[in-house]
Amino acid sequence: MAARRSLAMTLRRLGRPIFTTREVAALRGTTVAAASQSLARLADEGGLVRATRGVWCDPDDPAFSRHALVPFLSGTHPAYVSFFSALRLHGMIEQIPQMIYAATTAHSRRVDTPLGTYSFHRLAPGFFAGYDWYGDRQSFLIATPEKAIVDCLYISSRKGKRFGRFPELNLAGPFRIGRAREWTRAIANPGLRAHTSDKLEALWRRHR
Repeated sequence: MAARRSLAMTLRRLGRPIFTTREVAALRGTTVAAASQSLARLADEGGLVRATRGVWCDPDDPAFSRHALVPFLSGTHPAYVSFFSALRLHGMIEQIPQMIYAATTAHSRRVDTPLGTYSFHRLAPGFFAGYDWYGDRQSFLIATPEKAIVDCLYISSRKGKRFGRFPELNLAGPFRIGRAREWTRAIANPGLRAHTSDKLEALWRRHR
């Protein structure tokens, strides 16, 4: 019981609902193995969820967001929430995506966790930009409305129908077509730049 209270105090000191085994070990002055065992016991009791190896979260914490797991799942490469997930958070589509989509500089991959499925898609390093902190808590990075649209079109230009259709898309509000056009011009590959630009203009004609 005392050990559990001690662990609970450590987690309160962290002050956030997502953390790593190494962070807990450092705060408690124990080995990573010992911290992992303590966290696993708490998870067995229903107090925590192990999202992936070495990463834990408290989904019952009001500050918890599944989107905030993105940087913990992307390994050593940076990542930000984009594509349909960003469009949904910006209020540009009504349909809730079945998985959380993120842009990364690493290879594209899918990560399954107890809290949902995450789909990472590779952007060229020079095109990995156009994001900011989401909300007041600043717990994860998200593409701007314009960059989220262009990220979708960029991937659909490379891989066929993926991200090619937008259910109930709303381009009113925060979306600025001029800024989106600037992002298409930032694509280094000429062919890919032309395809993405054409798709953007067609999308703008349909939804403006």
